Amino acid sequence: MRFTKMQGLGNDYVYVDCFAETVHDAPALARRISDRRFGVGADGLILVCPSDIADVRMEMYNADGSRAEMCGNGLRCVARFFHDRHGCGGSIVRVETDAGIRTCELMVTGAQVRGVRVDMGPPILERGQIPMLGPGGAVIAEHLAVQDHGLVVTCLSMGNPHCVSFVESVADFPVATWGRAVEELPIFPNRTNVEFVEVTSRSGLIQRTWERGSGETHACGTGACAAAVAAQLNDLAGGDVTVHLTGGDLRIEWAGGASDAVYMTGPAEFVFEGTYET
Repeated sequence: MRFTKMQGLGNDYVYVDCFAETVHDAPALARRISDRRFGVGADGLILVCPSDIADVRMEMYNADGSRAEMCGNGLRCVARFFHDRHGCGGSIVRVETDAGIRTCELMVTGAQVRGVRVDMGPPILERGQIPMLGPGGAVIAEHLAVQDHGLVVTCLSMGNPHCVSFVESVADFPVATWGRAVEELPIFPNRTNVEFVEVTSRSGLIQRTWERGSGETHACGTGACAAAVAAQLNDLAGGDVTVHLTGGDLRIEWAGGASDAVYMTGPAEFVFEGTYET
């Protein structure tokens, strides 16, 4: 089976072109191929598939084999993969995901893709739609009990669930300990991604993410969107924010209305190609 390794700010996935390849057991393949000692090594597996309703369809599996609805960094890479390998004939690529269709605008100079700007759709703020158990309404600056302790969190969905907590210093924060504990809380029926965010200015955030099913990653695109939205909801930032992640920066724009789309801009890079024995 031919595969391509791609990354967005160090958030790396193995991509399989299902226009040409057939994958029979994607969860099992994701677990094997993502292993950083015995496989290719990645945060997960993404299948690039034909779509009946968009230009291309993205199927995403975390490193533990669980299916995920959405991945911002993976989405940018799928758009570039389709543009470069299948000659979409323009700078706009519409990608079908488990969270709906997302429109990607490739920023192209000559034949080179410099970055991708994605319409991520409006954030989902209603608790039950995140999903998160409890009374109806938005979850903004709410106390969350975690192992006899607590965090103040703002929760939302960007097509996948996120729990955002603002901390004084992300560099010193025990992300693995708290991230794992929050991810698996029963209050999140589908588990959750967890963002720990330090506010540096009205236009700057520093973020570390514990990704559901993969652990801490170098970057999380949907997590950066969630962090920027949560910061604005808590009056900690404006509508145009640079989110500094371990692997680099993303620009996130949100006008602040419930029906306003969140826009994410960042890179999508090829790493290498190879053949994997299945």
